[in-house]
Amino acid sequence: MMRTALVTGANSGIGEATATALVEHGHRVICSGRKPEALAALAGKLGENALALTLDISDPDSVDSMFHRLPPAWHCVDALVNNAGHDRGGRRKFHELSMEDVTSVIQTNLLGTTRVTHKVMQGMVERGRGHIINVGSVQGLYAYPKATIYTATKFAIHGFSESLRLDYADTNIRVTEIMPGLVRTQFAANRWGDDASADAFYAKFDNWLRPQDVANAVQYALAQPAHVDVAQLVLQPAGRDTPAD
Repeated sequence: MMRTALVTGANSGIGEATATALVEHGHRVICSGRKPEALAALAGKLGENALALTLDISDPDSVDSMFHRLPPAWHCVDALVNNAGHDRGGRRKFHELSMEDVTSVIQTNLLGTTRVTHKVMQGMVERGRGHIINVGSVQGLYAYPKATIYTATKFAIHGFSESLRLDYADTNIRVTEIMPGLVRTQFAANRWGDDASADAFYAKFDNWLRPQDVANAVQYALAQPAHVDVAQLVLQPAGRDTPAD
């Protein structure tokens, strides 16, 4: 039986690569995110085993209505990949951040992730099986300057993942946290709002991960037999001895 996965933040980057990899490995994938045109293009490229779903995880109404907006045949979500997140206005000292940006990061990275998980978990508990994969960050393990709010949300996701695993340790619901270091995507451009700043940021580094590297980690965790729970996977660019995201 083909399993169904829901991937958040599938508009681009890690989410797009993950949706693509899962379809290639025999999953049906709900490609969700805030950009309907990009999602439709991705689902069209991936074919009949992909479905686009406009979903803003920071909006409670959007999350609450998501199953009403899906065809009944797609309601059974076997795997949830919580990938959506951002760092808008980040890479500044705390007092330089706007509270609008601070609130937005927390609403998406922490509250949005827990909100979607809570919604999907209801069906997993009823069916007695499922897999939650939280794409966190090495910033859930290490702190460094000019990353206060983003780091706070990733530390929170790390704790959430650990406790969630314990809640369902005696069930067939698995929980995996994937913590990548620096990945080259549109993430940095979205942080500052322009490509030039993002290019200058990545130019400081000799190496970085690709979205496909994280997608491969997601696929690895999902591919394990039922008696194996991949609790954590930490990914770093080769040759790096300090964290970055």
